[in-house]
Amino acid sequence: MDSKEVLKLFMLEFSENLKRIRATKYNSMDEVAKNSNFDSSNYNKFENGKGNPTIETMLKMSSAFGITPKELFDFDFDIKKYKIDE
Repeated sequence: MDSKEVLKLFMLEFSENLKRIRATKYNSMDEVAKNSNFDSSNYNKFENGKGNPTIETMLKMSSAFGITPKELFDFDFDIKKYKIDE
């Protein structure tokens, strides 16, 4: 499987986890923007599985939600079932 396809699948799972995390602290993506250093359009990309956040952005997200960075990746994604073609 092409690595871009696997990344897309991973980002969809990441976005679902991000939505769950956000829902525990904020009611909407706009509230995230109002209470953090994110603009809503940038954050919106991550919740919709379209963005690829940098490590710096993930640290900011963790801080905004009051969680550890590890919790952003607390979801199941079995990479073993994908053979990434180079």
